[in-house]
Amino acid sequence: MIRYLPAVVAFALAVFCLVDVIGTREPRNLPKWAWIVMILLFPLVGSLVYLFVGRPKPVPPASSPYAEYERPGRMIASDPAKDAEFLRQVRARAEEQRARARYEAEEKRRREQGGAGDPGEQPG
Repeated sequence: MIRYLPAVVAFALAVFCLVDVIGTREPRNLPKWAWIVMILLFPLVGSLVYLFVGRPKPVPPASSPYAEYERPGRMIASDPAKDAEFLRQVRARAEEQRARARYEAEEKRRREQGGAGDPGEQPG
């Protein structure tokens, strides 16, 4: 079993490199088709060469010099009437939610107080 390990590792490496080449937009130093042919013809050597020479370098995420709220092009208020209407709707929705919460809390309190002394309940 151990004697097959190098062949299995070389095959797995070749499969990994083939998938990576196919999924890469633009490999370095050679066109995509050339890397595929090289990996298929010389699985171990072609895979290692691709990993060290052909694989594209990872691109770090672009960092912005601006804080999120200072980013140029960020949406800013442009119509005060629409802003006022939006804020009115938000306040109305908040009041509606508060009223519903108060009502549900009151109902829960009534059920807890009324549930203990129900005349229809038999003592256990």
